[in-house]
Amino acid sequence: MKQIDGTSLLVTISEDLLNEPLLKVWALDKPDKKTGGPKCLSSLSIQNGRKQFPISAFAALHNLSQLAVGFANGSVTVVRGDLINDRGAKQRTVFESEEPITGVEFRDGSTTTLYLATTGRILTLTINGRGQGQPAKNLEDNGCGVGCMTVDSESGDIVVARNDAIYFYGLNGRGPSYAYEGPKQLVNVFGTFVALVTPPKTNTTSKPGILRRFVGGQADDLYKSSTFTLLDTDLKYVAHTETLASQVRTIFAEWGDLFLLTLDGKLFRYHEKSLAQKLEILYQRDLYVLAINLAQKAGVDTAQRNNILRKYGDYLHKKGDYDTAMQQYLKAIDNTEPSQVIRKFLDSQRINNLIEYLEELHEHDKATVDHTTLLLNCYAKLKDTAKLETFIKSGTHFDLETAIAMCRQGGYYDQAVFLSKKHGEHDRVVDILIEDSKNYEEALDYIYRSEPAINYPNLMRYARVLLEHCPRETTQLFIEYYTGKFQPRKDAPLPTTPAPAGGAASAVQNLASFIPLPYRQATNVPTPTTTDNQQIALSNNEAGAAPDADALQEYDIPKPRTAFSSFVDHPYQFITFLEACLKGGNIDEKDKVDLHTTLFEVYLEIAASKTGPQKRDWEAKAKALIDGKDISMDASNVLLLSHLSNFRDGTVLVREQQGLRFDIFRSYASAGDTAGAIKALRKYGPEEPELYPAALKYFTSSPRVLEEARDELDAVLKKIDEDGLMAPLQVIQTLSTNGVATMGMVKKYLSDTIERERKEISNNRRLIESYRNETEAKRKEIDELGTKSAVFQTRRCSACGGSLDLPTVHFLCKHSFHQRCLNQIGDDDIECPQCAPTNNNIRAFRKAQEESADRHEMFQDALHRSRDKFGTISEFFGRGVMAAPATE
Repeated sequence: MKQIDGTSLLVTISEDLLNEPLLKVWALDKPDKKTGGPKCLSSLSIQNGRKQFPISAFAALHNLSQLAVGFANGSVTVVRGDLINDRGAKQRTVFESEEPITGVEFRDGSTTTLYLATTGRILTLTINGRGQGQPAKNLEDNGCGVGCMTVDSESGDIVVARNDAIYFYGLNGRGPSYAYEGPKQLVNVFGTFVALVTPPKTNTTSKPGILRRFVGGQADDLYKSSTFTLLDTDLKYVAHTETLASQVRTIFAEWGDLFLLTLDGKLFRYHEKSLAQKLEILYQRDLYVLAINLAQKAGVDTAQRNNILRKYGDYLHKKGDYDTAMQQYLKAIDNTEPSQVIRKFLDSQRINNLIEYLEELHEHDKATVDHTTLLLNCYAKLKDTAKLETFIKSGTHFDLETAIAMCRQGGYYDQAVFLSKKHGEHDRVVDILIEDSKNYEEALDYIYRSEPAINYPNLMRYARVLLEHCPRETTQLFIEYYTGKFQPRKDAPLPTTPAPAGGAASAVQNLASFIPLPYRQATNVPTPTTTDNQQIALSNNEAGAAPDADALQEYDIPKPRTAFSSFVDHPYQFITFLEACLKGGNIDEKDKVDLHTTLFEVYLEIAASKTGPQKRDWEAKAKALIDGKDISMDASNVLLLSHLSNFRDGTVLVREQQGLRFDIFRSYASAGDTAGAIKALRKYGPEEPELYPAALKYFTSSPRVLEEARDELDAVLKKIDEDGLMAPLQVIQTLSTNGVATMGMVKKYLSDTIERERKEISNNRRLIESYRNETEAKRKEIDELGTKSAVFQTRRCSACGGSLDLPTVHFLCKHSFHQRCLNQIGDDDIECPQCAPTNNNIRAFRKAQEESADRHEMFQDALHRSRDKFGTISEFFGRGVMAAPATE
């Protein structure tokens, strides 16, 4: 009996030994009107050459177009026709054999192939399509028992069950086989499973009565029981096994379930469990590999598959199989919380497994900062430099900050530098090379090779350290950058230069105010004239040679002042830098003032720490810097710095340039420098007469000064006397102030002064007497002119020189003229032509005196500039300046 899948048709074959087998097709959905049972659509007798042998196998196509019936005598009959509509059918014996037929199955496709099984062979026979009519092809010389052959409807392969294994056959022969020992009674395919029924075990007991005596009637049941088994041949596991109390008649699938019919009329139904139930059962039995394969076969999503892998890893970890467990964790890394795995492998003995997992986290871009830190710590603990380098050079995604920090902490500075360079962390590269590696030359070379915008912050940040260890190269870099000549280097790295052996120089003062700090101290450093190799002197290629202008990069040149603080404790490098900046040009006036002032101060600072020729050399440099008419420094700064450094030449030079000559002399005097005071007096005395009275006072201020200036005192007194700079009484008062000068020192001055005064008094008296006589004569003459008649005895004309004749004009000045020579018509306001110019001058002079009487500022100015004050007052008194104003 066979039900056609997907239809309500049922095919049955009945047989008895007296008649030929009878085939009927029933329509289960069409009841017969007479009997009320299913309607029979067609009926056909199966022919076997009139040989009465039982039917051992039966198969039909899904459309009932062909049927195959196998007999126990070894023959196979194929029925073709329309059995559903009972339109007739043809029968033909297609195969005959001496071995009984144990199974027949169809494989439909482009050709219809009939698989035949006997007790000793497996054969194929093409019954429709290409190859039809050819004899059966032998696939294998091993047959099977009745009911042990079926077809897999999904793949079309033939399944044969033998005692040793399950075999699959395709068009080209035998396919895979799966070992499963034991006798087989029935076989069927249910989805992915192969259903097997094992017959009861053969009774081999020699004395069955003994067994019945102990177990009673149940002994017979033991020999009637069958075993039902479900095998998954793909995954190679037993899905279900069960012992049945009676033998199984047949196996069939319907409604998605599997059914077993036993000989005692019982029908067993088997329903496949869900995937989750299957997996749970496998978990309980620790069959994780099978669970993984089952999930993959079922096509579960990645999250569920990873969950199984994680469970499997946990199971292996508990068993102590750490390496295999880690492999499972790695496979499930996408959906696993890393901390769950990491905690299991924190033991130092499992560090290699931990490294493997952390590396995989980074490969999948799932690592956090903590994971990177842990991985690098593991590398450091194992001292595995090769793996560390491989990790940082692999381009794996990781937190850069953490990686660099851990490399620095673990002492892997080269790797930290590599990471920083790779990711453009220029500041960090320099920081590692200087702070960690102490590789100052390489750090400086890296700065030299960077772009200006990049290297300037690093240069300013580490300038003091670089100047301490690479003074020459660092100074050169400062010079190039601040003079606008910097360009990134492309040549070999800088050669190693040992640091100077001398101690650090004193700290530079606060350059903003140019006032030295009180704690500055001088140190023993080389002088500018020494040829010691410790002296910093850049070569022409370094300080003077300018790079190609076409190759220079444009960048904002910083103010020189920004670099001043970097050269603290490095005065000689500072001097080199300042001098180069001044020579470089292209600096504004304000920057030039800063450079000159700072350079002047550093010169004085070094000079203050020297003695003898070295001190003079440095002071000469400082003096040369301010020697000139146009110095680009504020005079007050120069004076202040010179005073703080006790550099008198600077003070003198600036005061001289500012015209403060009296201050120069006063500075010498206040310092007690008699020689300097004498020098200043001789140099500036002719232009500044006020210096002589001050010198007189200073020379007689103390016995020591008087002793040093004894020869100069006479010259001062002589100059004062000659130029009338002081009155004798003032000189005496000055000399008597300190009681240092003796009478003998001023005896000659006093005697000469008294003698000169006497002569001057005598001369003045004679002059006064002559003025009095002249005045008296003038007055008498004027009186006579007004009271007495004048007698004119002149005979010749004062104009033409001819003899006088009438009309004649006589003047009181005793000049006589022809009237015609005067060219005057009237008699009024006639003036002597010869005396007129003199009279006009007198009148003009008088008028000027009257006009200047009110111009008091002229009097004050003349009094200020005059050396003879009393004479000036007398002169202006005579002009009427001090006359009482006239009243109306």
